[in-house]
Amino acid sequence: MESQNQGPLKGVRLTEFTSAWAGPYAACLLGFLGAEVIKVESRRRLDHSRVLSFSTGRKFENPDQSPVFNNLNLNKKSVNLNLTQPRAIELARKLAMVSDVVMENMRPGVMERLGLGYEVLRQEKPDIIYLSSSACGQVGPHRQYVGYAPTFAALGGLSHITGYEDWPPSNFMGAIDLRSATTSALAMVSALIQHQRTGRGQYIDMASQESIAVMNGEALMDYILNGRVRGRRGNREDGMAPHNCYCCAGEDQWVSIAVCTDEEWQALCRAMGQPELAQDPRFSDRETRWRNQEELDGIITVWTRDRDAYRVTEILQQAGVAAAPSLSAEGLFNDPHLKEREVLRQVDHPEVGRDWVVAPPWRLSATPAGIRRHAPLLGEDNDYVFQTLLGMDPEEIESLKAEQVIY
Repeated sequence: MESQNQGPLKGVRLTEFTSAWAGPYAACLLGFLGAEVIKVESRRRLDHSRVLSFSTGRKFENPDQSPVFNNLNLNKKSVNLNLTQPRAIELARKLAMVSDVVMENMRPGVMERLGLGYEVLRQEKPDIIYLSSSACGQVGPHRQYVGYAPTFAALGGLSHITGYEDWPPSNFMGAIDLRSATTSALAMVSALIQHQRTGRGQYIDMASQESIAVMNGEALMDYILNGRVRGRRGNREDGMAPHNCYCCAGEDQWVSIAVCTDEEWQALCRAMGQPELAQDPRFSDRETRWRNQEELDGIITVWTRDRDAYRVTEILQQAGVAAAPSLSAEGLFNDPHLKEREVLRQVDHPEVGRDWVVAPPWRLSATPAGIRRHAPLLGEDNDYVFQTLLGMDPEEIESLKAEQVIY
């Protein structure tokens, strides 16, 4: 664990009122960069990632033993506040006042009803940066939509264009949440830069629908400019053939190959030991290769199916052809390149022992991003936050715990 690494956002404090994946991971990214992140949660209504893993179907009796939560909340501190209690609302407001950034992903209007909305907080702290993450944003006819990753992808247009031609739209899972989270993190860092320059805070309305829709630009522009509605077409891509995944030796092993130019096609033919294919009238240029790609895919599959996916990749990459093994979760875990770059690391956790986690996705040479501590136990940092940051007496804290205000 990189306990000595402080990161470029050292000195920034973020208080988050979030749950699930999209909100927590956004704050986690800022924590990787050195921000002090304080997660407000309650035993009255636990973050569901503490008790349930949608991806694996596992349930956790102990809220501190979920590897999903532990990956999404690295470096954070945790305090318990029962926000149905007025005194807890007051403490949450005080915590916001000693923070640079507040982030929430409740349904639009909830934070305002609690008295913790942006307009209330900025009256006392005008330079606060406040991000609200929701399915469809804070304004508009769909502002009250409840959302998870599959709905973000559907509303963002990505599901409609993903899948095979004779299949229904694809149903996306947690990776969509993480894309939304990355967009939120970028917005908060941008607001912090503006604050550093001007001293001013601001409100950020982050819609997960839009974070996905803007990544669907090619299909959207095709409709705007040409009136064409892009449908599902599997792995095919206009003007590129071959462009597919090809089976390799072993169970469910595949390699992805993409060819754009005639030069790349000729290099592929030589690498397969079939240079004559480059002159075959069915495949001699991009247009003919596109029209005859089913035949072409069959020929390439004959070459790949008895070879190791990494060996195929090595041969084609050396020839200048874009190719890569299609890695499963097991493949990612065992990939030698990712191992050398320490993308997956082990962190000591007081409840589960040494736990595998996913490291920060950047390599900053001067101010590295890092993992400084495990994800917090539920309420682990109550004393630090309420005594050290807010200056409360231990007796008062114990009293509020007994009254289930700090709960």
